[in-house]
Formats: sequence, C-alpha cells, structure tokens
Amino acid sequence: MRYILRKLGFYLVALWAALTVNFFIPRLMPGDPVDILISKLGQHGPVTPETRRSIEALLGADSHQSLLSQYGDYLQNLAAGHLGVSVSYFPASVSSIIVATLPWTIGLIGLSTILSFLIGIGLGTVAGWKRGSWLDNVIPVTTMFQSVPYFWLALILLFLFGSTWQVFPLNGGYDVYNVEPGWSGQFLGSVVYYGTLPALTIIISSVGGWMLGMRNMMVSTLSEDYMLTAEAKGLRPGRIMRTYAARNAILPSVSGFAISLGFVVAGSIVTEAVFSYPGIGSALLQAVGSNDYALMQGIFLVITLSVLGANLLVDLLYSVIDPRTRARG
Repeated sequence: MRYILRKLGFYLVALWAALTVNFFIPRLMPGDPVDILISKLGQHGPVTPETRRSIEALLGADSHQSLLSQYGDYLQNLAAGHLGVSVSYFPASVSSIIVATLPWTIGLIGLSTILSFLIGIGLGTVAGWKRGSWLDNVIPVTTMFQSVPYFWLALILLFLFGSTWQVFPLNGGYDVYNVEPGWSGQFLGSVVYYGTLPALTIIISSVGGWMLGMRNMMVSTLSEDYMLTAEAKGLRPGRIMRTYAARNAILPSVSGFAISLGFVVAGSIVTEAVFSYPGIGSALLQAVGSNDYALMQGIFLVITLSVLGANLLVDLLYSVIDPRTRARG
C-alpha cells in the first residue's frame, strides 16, 4: 500500500507540473486570441473596451488580470470541469469538441496500436522460437518500414490505394453525403471503410518494432536454465513456448505498449493531418493555427492524463508481475 501511495503522490505532482506548463506555454505564443475571435465574428472598425473585456473574460485571457490570477482561475475551472470556449470553433465549448473528436482518435489510433502490438508480438514469438525460419528472415523487411518517415508511407499508400487503384477513399472519417451518423450498420461500415487505410499505415509502420523486440527477447529467454528444466520435464513445445518463453519475454514489450497507448492522442496529429481524419489531432492543428488557448489546453490536458495514466498503469502492473520492484521502490 505504501508503494502505491508513493506512486500516486509522484504522479499527482507530475500532473500539477504538466498543468502548469500547459497554462503558461500557449500564452508565450505570439498573437492575440481576442483579436482573432473578433475578426472571426466579422467585426470591422473599432471595438469598445467593454466588448473586448467581455471577450477576454469569455476566453479566460483577461489582460487586466495578472498571469498568476489567470492561473488560479484556470485551476479552479479545471476542478469544476470547465475547459472554456473555443476560438476556432466558436461558440462551441472545449469539452464538447473533445467529446466529439476523441472517440475518432481512440477508435483509429488506439485500435491500430493494439492490433500492431498483438500482430507484432505473435509473429515475434514464432520468429524467436523458430530461429532461421523464413519468418525470422522477414524481420529486417518489416523494420525497414519503421525507419521510413511516417508521412511518406502514408502518402505512398494514399497514392496507390486511394488515387491509382481507388480501393479506399482519400480523406474523411465516413461518407458525409450518403450516411447519417449513428449506431447503424451503414454508418459503422462506412467508418471502418474510411479508417482502413490510416489503420494499415499505422500497423505497417509499427509492427516491425514489436516483432523485432519480441523476437530478441525470445532468443534471450530460450537460453535460460528454466527453459532446459521445462524441456527435461517432457512438456509439449507449444506449452513451453507460451507459458515459459513468451510469458517472460513479453514483459519489456508490455511496458512499451502501455507507453504507446499513452501517446495515442499525441501521435494522432500526423495521421489525421495526412488523411484529413476528424479526430482530436485535427482539432489541435486548428487550435494552434488560431491561437486557441482554451482548446490547446484542453487537448494537452487529455494528452497529459493519457500519458501519466499509462505510466502509472505500467508501474502498478509491474508491481504485480515482479514483486521485486516494490522492494526497490
């Protein structure tokens, strides 16, 4: 229990530090979100001081308040669940934008990350178990895709399967002209169809790393003494591979997988920009272009919570898998 409380305390301090950085960094950027919102509203000519102060209060960027006062209001609003109003999507609230875009990102990037992990771990287990096989020799080819810049791979797949052969659509999250959003089979099928090419890009670019890491750990694990003991007992090869070899070899990959899940939101920016996907990464790009403090802070908050939550999950999981970490902690 002391170990868990110590870890929770550490991550609470890390969360406070991240929220503090999240508040100050956007305000160091050039430009004024109030002027941007006024221009978006089509206001031409002079703006009265009362109108400007009202907009500043709405956006949480009151120039008559010190940064410290704004910081206090920011923390208070966070505690109350108020993330502010977006400039780039005015008059929508930041919370509504995150609620609308986050499921798209989790559905695409999250599921693709899980699939690439499962495929890579499965293939890496077999490749490590059967060293020198054709699957083992394919690993350098799969890792080559990981070294290729992601946007180049995405553009190549778009050109081949979206433009040349027209197997998949070029952009979007679903057929906005012929399908109504909802839980209907038609809408879900359209979402899967539009998300297949971005998902394939993510899987192709990342499966090689999981495969190589698991293969190397399998080779290292097979040289351990307990593997010889398992073989001496006359256990079946399949059971030895799964229970003794793969179960121990997968531990480092579990840590990397949890961290990858934490960066799902942060890693969605390039994917959604290339494929014009309606996720939280596209909303972040729009917020940066509009100096939308509130929306940037809201999205950074989601990224912070996901990364810290994933790392906390890894720490707690390792304390269960390997009790020695509790003694060292």
